[in-house]
Amino acid sequence: MTSAYVFLHCSLLFTPHPFKNTMPESTALYPKLECYDHGFLKVSDVHSLYYEQSGNPQGKPVIYLHGGPGGGVSAHDRRYFDPEVYRIILLDQRGAGKSTPTASLEDNTTWSLVADIEELREHLKIEKWVVFGGSWGSTLSLVYAQEHPDRVKALILRGIFMLRQSELRWFYEHGGASNIFPDAWDEYVKPIPESERDNMIAAYHKRLTGSDEEERIQCAKAWSTWECTTSKLYVDPVEVAKAAEDIWALAFARIECHYFFNKGFFKTDAHILENVHKIRHIPATIVQGRYDVVCPATSAWDLHKVWPEAQFEFMADAGHSAKELATTARLVKAADEYRTL
Repeated sequence: MTSAYVFLHCSLLFTPHPFKNTMPESTALYPKLECYDHGFLKVSDVHSLYYEQSGNPQGKPVIYLHGGPGGGVSAHDRRYFDPEVYRIILLDQRGAGKSTPTASLEDNTTWSLVADIEELREHLKIEKWVVFGGSWGSTLSLVYAQEHPDRVKALILRGIFMLRQSELRWFYEHGGASNIFPDAWDEYVKPIPESERDNMIAAYHKRLTGSDEEERIQCAKAWSTWECTTSKLYVDPVEVAKAAEDIWALAFARIECHYFFNKGFFKTDAHILENVHKIRHIPATIVQGRYDVVCPATSAWDLHKVWPEAQFEFMADAGHSAKELATTARLVKAADEYRTL
């Protein structure tokens, strides 16, 4: 495929980063590009999911599964993949991003999302694809691959999260991440009465699903600010500013809390680890920030120990975000390595 072909389908432009006081953008990313196709897939009586395609329409399919749950996709997420080689597919999960209805919790479970991914694959007439996901996206990627191993050519995973109770206690309950970001923690607990702070997820769930709209927005912003503040090794004010957006914060916080309150809709706490044997034959790369506060490195290490065949690498100077320089470069490298599959 020639460069001219890419320009015909996508607008590839380098532009300077518009924000000050942030870490520089990784030079490892591919240039900005526009999608050549987008639409909505109706997956139930309630939900219609936004999806888009960019890169090479005849290329090798890769699907990007966003974090949260509830985070949604952005144009930035197209740039981990060589647009001359890959047919790049992005999907907003139920209630997230441009999918409708926004922030809806109805019929919104891990298993419905797995079914949605498979329905999208069939809709796009794709036989097999590379699956890329970080944070909650790693959870969903792993579960999807375990349910449909014959449809996955390779896995690229970052910031491993398996939705175990130990992981939720670390980040959302006092005693873990609160000891590293005590200033941000004080803001996170502020909307919750002291009498309810022994179970922060339950306390937030009650308010994020309650009838008081003002309280829902207040709690959504506090929840989202906590996560955005802690997601990078160096706090990024641009990242934190996202949490001030009412619509994004409400979808992000409501859907996350819904999933966490319901324990990921898994029958057992170690569901993913118990089913790794189903995917050990699939080529995979696991990238983990050493100083990830949101999804601590112990989870990635636990996964590595039961899946030694997967490539595994700690990023020595990174936290949770895929946008940190070393992590970005390693993710792009992984996608480049799987171009020949």
